[in-house]
Amino acid sequence: MFNQSRRNLARWFTLSMGSILVLFAGVIYQIEAQDKLKGIDRLLYDKTRVMAASVNYKVRQNQSQVDLSNVPLLGSGSHPLAEDLIYVRWYNVEGRLVRFFGASPPEQLNTSFGYLTIQSTDPVLGTGIWLRQATLPVAGRTGVLGYLQVATPLIETQNNLTQFQLVLTFAVPITLGLIGLTGWFLSGLAMQPIRQAYQQLQQFTADASHELRSPLSAILTNAQLGLFIAADDSRYHHPLGNIVDSAKSMGVLVNNLLLLARHQGRLAPESLKLLSLNALLKNLASQFATIAKSQNIKLNYEQPERQVELWADPDLLRQVVENLLDNACKYTSGSGTVLLRLIAQPGWAIIQVVDTGIGIPEADLPYIFNRFYQVDTERSQGSGGFGLGLAIVRQIVQAHGGQIHVTSTVGKGSTFQVELPLKPYQ
Repeated sequence: MFNQSRRNLARWFTLSMGSILVLFAGVIYQIEAQDKLKGIDRLLYDKTRVMAASVNYKVRQNQSQVDLSNVPLLGSGSHPLAEDLIYVRWYNVEGRLVRFFGASPPEQLNTSFGYLTIQSTDPVLGTGIWLRQATLPVAGRTGVLGYLQVATPLIETQNNLTQFQLVLTFAVPITLGLIGLTGWFLSGLAMQPIRQAYQQLQQFTADASHELRSPLSAILTNAQLGLFIAADDSRYHHPLGNIVDSAKSMGVLVNNLLLLARHQGRLAPESLKLLSLNALLKNLASQFATIAKSQNIKLNYEQPERQVELWADPDLLRQVVENLLDNACKYTSGSGTVLLRLIAQPGWAIIQVVDTGIGIPEADLPYIFNRFYQVDTERSQGSGGFGLGLAIVRQIVQAHGGQIHVTSTVGKGSTFQVELPLKPYQ
């Protein structure tokens, strides 16, 4: 129970911190990508400023005549800017192409102003290439002289981002593993006081139950002795009988509590013995056949042809089947049937107790294995139980590494199925 809680705490801690880590890594990657694009945009802006400063123009009759002969890359001669720019284009005010450097552009300006990331084709290799393009207006004294469009490849930026992404790809899982280890360690620390408190409560329950057994036995013995002495005086029969019944009931409750307190968690390997389920169930079926017959109930037992043996605590496993058969007989009306069935499955032994009794409401099924839970129907009326029988059954089954399931229909009966591993747990 505590290990499962610790695993759940560690799992949720790792999931929550891992989600934050992945989100943080994604944000960091986006910020890095945006920073690099902003750096490229600043570089393109600086280059366009250098080119725009070289644009000469004259104003005649309110018309600007632009001279691009001194503009780097668009004029005569080479220029260092060619190392970073893949193309430069000049469009006039009407958006028609006037002059260009690099690959052949469209004759009409067909893109919006500003910065764009576009995919183009490498003129040398003929492969796709991502570019950062800037299209900016160049203004003069009389207004806009034209539009300068430049572009630079993003290969280096993409390589840098790929390396950064690779670093994150390795760093995130490693960090996630460290978070998981930290979560496991912290959940262990968090569970420690809970474990100590639970163990103290368990020890108190065991001690109190153990200490109560002696006075209860004394009360029961003295009450029975009183009944014997006052056999001829009917005035004492009823009160002394009530004391005897109460003492017996309290004795059952104390024994059940002591059993629950003693068998928390898995059983110690040394307490397990190789047990033949065929023989155990046959013996129990024979024992309960008498009880069932007295209630006009037909009890059947079915077993496989081969022997089913498993490692278990015989006394505890006997109590499991006894509790289930006792409930089946208790809540099955006359002329009903109870079936005890043993099924052999690969690696597992399955015990079924099927009755045609009053059944259990569907709303109560998830809770019937809880301690002190009683179904609020005629099922619990006059049963005299404390709601611990099925809790004991589940605890013993789980202590053997098994599981228990129940299906039931009101008015038609119930089926309890116990699944036990054949091999002892490690």
